Parts: sequence; structure tokens; C-alpha cells
Amino acid sequence: MSLKDCDYQEERRKLKRRIFCGVLAFIFLILFVIFLIYIILRPSKPHFVLQDVTVLALNTSSAPGFLTTNIQVTVFSRNPNGRIGVYYEKLDMFATYRSQQITLPALLPTTYQGHKDVIVWSPFLYGNSVPLAPYLCDMLSQDLMTGMVLLNVKIDGRVKWKVGTWISGSYHIHVNCPAYISFCERKDCIGFGPTVKYQLAKSCAVEV
Repeated sequence: MSLKDCDYQEERRKLKRRIFCGVLAFIFLILFVIFLIYIILRPSKPHFVLQDVTVLALNTSSAPGFLTTNIQVTVFSRNPNGRIGVYYEKLDMFATYRSQQITLPALLPTTYQGHKDVIVWSPFLYGNSVPLAPYLCDMLSQDLMTGMVLLNVKIDGRVKWKVGTWISGSYHIHVNCPAYISFCERKDCIGFGPTVKYQLAKSCAVEV
């Protein structure tokens, strides 16, 4: 190999090292900026609370193994961030009993939540003659006999974060709100005719 070829190979190695160091420095800069933004903004998940549940129907049908549910729920969400807005997209709210969905999903409107803002939703959730697994029928019968049924009001959908004019990509959000229905044996429920309203004010678990 000639001296000229050796110089050429050495130049190529130096160029590769420069490119590698440049790419590494660029990645480090991006990570540093992301870390700096996180420290400055301190993003927090929205805080959800199940305010109340109004039960219009919660009973088994004449045919065994079927459940009819008709409830109205009030859920509010608070954005705890002082510099970050939240876009709620394609949110579905529904009720479950022991992990089985018992109502149709109610589509919540697409909404923007500003800094420290609060949003309130009050949809009706219903399911007519929803078939239950046999073991769930037995558990429901026991719960009805004891006078306490635990339902879970859930929200599934997508959210985006907004900082200034920048809007992030979509993230999945899952909200789980426990609702203890006690057939008006406690002070936090109000009966009017066949309908019972339960004042709960229970915090919900939020995953983003």
C-alpha cells in the first residue's frame, strides 16, 4: 500500500470518528433538552374524580344470567399542570362488573383542557339484558343479597399534551373509578322514586 493510500484511509477514519462524535453529541443534546423541559414543566397526569352515580336500573332480567343497567355518572377531570394543556380525544366511558363490561360505551366529546382547568362529564350508561358468565351471576346474586355491589366506571381514550404552540403525539389514557352501590343504606345516597343517587366523590386511578 502506498503512502497516498495510507493517508486516504487515515482521513476516512478521522471522518467517521467526527461523524460518530457529531451524532452522539446531537443525541445527547436532544436528551438534555427533553430532560430540561421535563424539569421546568413537571408534567402531571390529569386528576379524575367520580362525583356521583344515579342508578335508574340495576337488576337481573326474568331470564337468568342477564343484567340490565341504566345509570348516569358524573366525572370531573382537573388538569394540575400550570404550563401544559391537555387534548382529550376519542374518550369512551362505560361500566364494568368484576372486569366484565355491562354497558355500551358512551363517546365523550373531544375537549381541550387548559392549565388548572376542570371539565365535567355526565353521560348515561346503559346495557339491556347483557349476558353474564355463570360465575358472575352467582357473585351478583350474593352481592345483591348483602346489599352492596361494586361497579367500576372506566374511561379509555387518547390524550395529547400542549405546551405553547407545540402539540405532542397521542398517548393512551385509562381511568378506573370504583363505585360502591349500597342500596341507600348509607347517608351518601338520595332516593327519589325508583331512582337512587349516590354522592361518592371518589378519586380514580389514572394511567397514561
